[in-house]
Amino acid sequence: MSLLDNTFNQYSLSPSAAKRLSNKTISVPMMEAITPRWLLTFLPWVSTEAGIYRVNKVTREAKPEVFTNNLEEHNIPHSFPDYDPRPREYTLSIVQTVLKLNGQVTDLFNSPINQKQEQMRLTIEAMREQQEWEIINNSEFGLVASVDPSMKISSRNGSASPDDMDELLTKVWKKPAFFVAHPRSIAAFGRECTRRGVPPVAINLYGSPFLTWRGVPILPCDKLEIDKNTGTTNILLMRVGEREQGVIGLHQQGLPGECHIPSLSVHFGGIDSMGIASYIMTLYFGAAVLTDDSLGMLENVDVGRYHDYD
Repeated sequence: MSLLDNTFNQYSLSPSAAKRLSNKTISVPMMEAITPRWLLTFLPWVSTEAGIYRVNKVTREAKPEVFTNNLEEHNIPHSFPDYDPRPREYTLSIVQTVLKLNGQVTDLFNSPINQKQEQMRLTIEAMREQQEWEIINNSEFGLVASVDPSMKISSRNGSASPDDMDELLTKVWKKPAFFVAHPRSIAAFGRECTRRGVPPVAINLYGSPFLTWRGVPILPCDKLEIDKNTGTTNILLMRVGEREQGVIGLHQQGLPGECHIPSLSVHFGGIDSMGIASYIMTLYFGAAVLTDDSLGMLENVDVGRYHDYD
């Protein structure tokens, strides 16, 4: 071996040293709490003019009264619909937070990831998750609380069965759009269908597979809560859209400071003496059930005790 070979061996660059001198490819921050939020995607959204949506309803159906004109021997129908004198009004609800950013962070540590942009993105994701939860569970306008008593049925034998889902379809029989169920209740329903030899058909929507029943998609949503004590949850079925007199989402487009998505406003709240910048982020939204027969619910669906899957 020559002296030249020994010199090269002595100064050979090790992989560990090379790693310290190389640029790393890094990901944007990952957030496990983000879900597909299919309900927000499938729900038709209606923009309000001033944050209020009024649902006018007919309280007396128009039934023609027929009178006979003896002279001309023609039947002349007379009818008129009566409207609810006190229609329900939905005022947009809000999810609001204040995002605080250290000026040092955005000045010095802003490459290769834009820290302000990523902090806002993650905050918006959290706000949207809360938005979907409120649309389902809010005590005033949430879908679970808005189901008319006549549109509720209870599971026959605990877990959701084809018979239960069929009965729910008899409640919302006029153009049902989709079911909404917790992923664990969908799994339990799938097992029951397979046990009976009628496995549900899967279809592809928005690039993702969905189980269906009688051709109606079943949307997974973890915001339908499971009771920790009983291990039960609910399944929703709805007709949607204004034209179909169904369930709709509410928002208001074109807000001052609107950012990223409709009805989300971001306002700069100033910088304090410590160099902390504040951004007030507000998401306005709501939901309305236009007619009682557009929303049904299967109650007491057993998916197992909470500790079984915690």
